[in-house]
Amino acid sequence: MKEHIAGMGEASKPAQNKKSYSVAEIQQILGISRPTAYALIKKDLFQSVRMGNGIRIIKSSFDAWLDSTM
Repeated sequence: MKEHIAGMGEASKPAQNKKSYSVAEIQQILGISRPTAYALIKKDLFQSVRMGNGIRIIKSSFDAWLDSTM
């Protein structure tokens, strides 16, 4: 049981080969609120995809947008 609990945190670590971000990850990266994150998504500044009830942001598109704003 202890081994199972000890390994649980590993699944929540961000993977290096991710292809998309969640809205919460975008919030954390940019240091913005949830409504602000959704406002950016609505402006189509980067590609996003609706998956079920959630939205995923295409990592390559977001990273390119972020690089262009800095």
